[in-house]
Amino acid sequence: MDEFGPMNHDTSTKHEQILKYIEGLPIGSKISVRKVAEKLGVSEGTAYRAIKEADAIGLVATKERVGTVRVEKKLRDQMDKLTFAEVVNMVDGEVLGGLDGLEKTLHKFVIGAMQQDAMMRYIDPGSLLIVGNRAKAHLCALEQGAGVLITGGFGTSDEVKQLADTLQLPIISSSYDTFTVASMINRAIYDRLIKKKILLIEDILTHPMRVFVLKANHTIEDWQRLHEETGHSRFPIVDEWNRVIGIITSRDLIGAGPTQTLDKLMTRNPVTAMANTSVASAAHLMVWEGIELLPIVDAGRKIVSVISRQDVLKAMQHVQRQPQHGETFEDLIWAGFSEEKDAGGQLVFRGTITPQMINRLGTVSEGVLTVLMTQAAYHAMQDVKKGDIVVDNMSSYFVKPVQIDSLVEIRPKMIEVSRKFGKLDVEMFHGGALVAKAMLTAQVIEPG
Repeated sequence: MDEFGPMNHDTSTKHEQILKYIEGLPIGSKISVRKVAEKLGVSEGTAYRAIKEADAIGLVATKERVGTVRVEKKLRDQMDKLTFAEVVNMVDGEVLGGLDGLEKTLHKFVIGAMQQDAMMRYIDPGSLLIVGNRAKAHLCALEQGAGVLITGGFGTSDEVKQLADTLQLPIISSSYDTFTVASMINRAIYDRLIKKKILLIEDILTHPMRVFVLKANHTIEDWQRLHEETGHSRFPIVDEWNRVIGIITSRDLIGAGPTQTLDKLMTRNPVTAMANTSVASAAHLMVWEGIELLPIVDAGRKIVSVISRQDVLKAMQHVQRQPQHGETFEDLIWAGFSEEKDAGGQLVFRGTITPQMINRLGTVSEGVLTVLMTQAAYHAMQDVKKGDIVVDNMSSYFVKPVQIDSLVEIRPKMIEVSRKFGKLDVEMFHGGALVAKAMLTAQVIEPG
């Protein structure tokens, strides 16, 4: 009988062997499909697909005039950092010098729209100076440990280029104007802050982690021994390559004999997720499907970990207590609304329609109205029951157009709420007249 228990990592495919080989290469090594294929004795198609995955997970990067090279994997806690190479791509720039410093990160940018002495007070190592054709400023910025982005398509002196190469600090030239360049970089940093805020499954996995699995030809007796060893009652079923093919729980064993094999009892083709799935999506999936254990797999469906519903909900509780970094469109739309309670104790949200909420006809966008009513429903649910909600269905009615600068009131009303389900009616008024209405049904994701 096969050994069961902790997952066996020895069985690896050619694809995984290539990824391990790439991971073992020194930072900066050049990588080609042909060389990898020859070195590991695989087809060029297999090598190409593995290199593409290595690029997706951050092990390699393709650089202009260099090719594909091994790079240091960027951790998620560094996601808010931009590299000079990313800035080059963003502004369609040309690297005039300091090519070897493209992978360095910048933590802030400075616009050189002042006298040089004043400018230097704001520049420190890791900065990016955005400036026009002022060669002296380029030189001083490099000496202070900062990179330089020259706007307007201008160049710089040979002396500056040589110093950039020596210090490995990039000098970049872009045809865009200073305002456009600064806006693009600011937006990129802002987007990274939002992405960093989103909690992924990989953020809550503990490493190294023992994953207990069973195989299809194991019996109920094997399940019983593993249950006694671990205290768990749910296990993934894997094949000989550690690919998930089923899930077995204590409920599946009712009425079966001790020698019954698990392939006849397991739930086949179970729901799985990958490490880059958001925790919120995993919570929604587990509540919707009514499952307690979610196997985490790689691109080849090989198991890498498992998470329980308790793990997910605990993580969601934790992230709600964290400070917010970067605002989404929903945050910005809802920011101008205040929460009150009327004389009868009913929640009322009041706010003004801003120019950004308007459609091409000069009235408030239907999409914005939907966001406002959904946000009101979310806050009303929070007032009654702790936990997040995921909207399942929404019927919206737009009764009258709402003009710019209009003061509106949103009144959400709870029709029905249970442990896992909520139904709400939301009405929006302007000047006492009904302008929009929605009926929502939503799942409740409980905090524990």
